[in-house]
Amino acid sequence: MGIPLLQIDAFASAPFTGNPAAVCLLDAPRDDAWMANVAAEMNLSETAFLLREDDAYRLRWFTPTVEVSLCGHATLASAFALWEWGELEPDQEARFHTKSGVLTATRDGDWIELDFPADPETQVDPPTSLKEALGVDPRYVGKSKFFHLCELESEETLRNLQPDFKRLIELGDVGTIVTSKSDNPEYDFVSRFFAPGAGINEDPVTGSAHCCLGPYWGKKLGKTQLVGYQASVRGGVVRVRLDGERVRLGGKAVLVFRGELVSEAGRGIGYRLSSPLTSS
Repeated sequence: MGIPLLQIDAFASAPFTGNPAAVCLLDAPRDDAWMANVAAEMNLSETAFLLREDDAYRLRWFTPTVEVSLCGHATLASAFALWEWGELEPDQEARFHTKSGVLTATRDGDWIELDFPADPETQVDPPTSLKEALGVDPRYVGKSKFFHLCELESEETLRNLQPDFKRLIELGDVGTIVTSKSDNPEYDFVSRFFAPGAGINEDPVTGSAHCCLGPYWGKKLGKTQLVGYQASVRGGVVRVRLDGERVRLGGKAVLVFRGELVSEAGRGIGYRLSSPLTSS
């Protein structure tokens, strides 16, 4: 019996956009090394592992190189997967036990809303290595629990940025957010996210970064509901709703393929696809 696996594009309304995540539904606990090996094999920005615990699921996230404490797009993908597999009814809330506490997801038509902890930044003096790594002088630099946040002077500057990823690793953060006000009236702000220390030079769409971006731009713009666009090559839209010490992140998801992991004694881990591209 194989282990069910889906690959899902999160914060996406069409295949091959947003941020891809693999989601594995486990029938028993697996050790950390096994999960790390699967994540390295999948070679996506995140692979999520789900294990049922009473009326909720234990959820862990692995990049190709490290386990992380919070991941938005793979949580959105995990909720989508549970509804897709029929583990949850369409109107049933998804509950996850994680290293960042209990997280939930609810569904409203094509949109999924995540309930995450806010991660507000405070202003800091920009490290010299940060300026050198970005190749620009940010107009503002803040530091949250997980990230450096840098506001740049324009969207054009943000889109043309070519960071020195080796220098960014020296900062020791989980990641670096760059952001600016959007030139497009459909969005309140744009951003990009770099996490070379976690094995991801540039992440396509980063839910957890919006736990910092939401409070930052909410305060600057005087809003509690915002729309952000992550301006990576793949690109993706994230709705943000501020709720005290929580941030509600909204996005869509697309199923790319179904498969299963096959584990046989003495043969290690195999991989098999079982259906072509589909979307929902």
